[in-house]
Amino acid sequence: MLGAPGLGKSRAIRQALGAEICWIDGNASPFGIYLAAYEHRGQPIVLDDVDGLYREKQGVRLLKSLCQTEKVKTLSWETNAPALEARGVPRQYTTTSRLALIANRWHSVNEDVAALEDRGHILSFDPPPLEVHLNAAQWFWDQEIFNFVGSHVGLIKQHSLRVYYLAYEQKLAGLDWRREVLSRCLTGAALEVGRLKADASFATEEERAAAFVAAGHGCRATFFNHAKKLRTSAAVPALQLVKTAPPAEPVSPVNILRHSPSPPRPPGEWLDF
Repeated sequence: MLGAPGLGKSRAIRQALGAEICWIDGNASPFGIYLAAYEHRGQPIVLDDVDGLYREKQGVRLLKSLCQTEKVKTLSWETNAPALEARGVPRQYTTTSRLALIANRWHSVNEDVAALEDRGHILSFDPPPLEVHLNAAQWFWDQEIFNFVGSHVGLIKQHSLRVYYLAYEQKLAGLDWRREVLSRCLTGAALEVGRLKADASFATEEERAAAFVAAGHGCRATFFNHAKKLRTSAAVPALQLVKTAPPAEPVSPVNILRHSPSPPRPPGEWLDF
């Protein structure tokens, strides 16, 4: 599954596959994956953001074996025999595991990688900003932040579920969380106009325009031109959030390379994007 950061790819896969999976993320070596695949023979295997793996010859060979279309696949490792023996792992074994790759992007760097692509399905996960916003309504808890993001969804080209939590962190710290949201969809003078319009300390638009000019961002006409564009941006219907408080601090994911199954997570856990 390929898609931009912050769209909930990992969470969607976890919910679809359940608890009995071998989940490997981060810096994983081909040898480590060979060991983990043996420990979890027959279980689905998910490689999450293990970007460098398919750039290594050993990694590509291992992935090609795991991605064979036959139900029963044979994996082999002909080097590092002492390390295999110490773990009780054979140099060759069979498995029925299916493999899923999660990445932000994919590069066909050579013919071997192209052969790997030929063994599977490439799914592009690219939901529109409004759909991302509606997904956040299922798990987010701060109504003020949610409404503010919703009023600017029409301006966002590449949305991210992390926007909500980052804004929440800045709000807790007493920082300008609205600017964090606006910086995702506006730049330059338009960003400054958006920031001023979100500032409730100004009584009128004329006061905001005066502050815009005084800060050296442009003239009065520039302020009102950008303000008009912001007013005409599409907003989503008002939604009342079901949750009113953040969840308890989630437990860190188990390191699969220690041969432990990935623990089940409750739907909507907010740090796993």
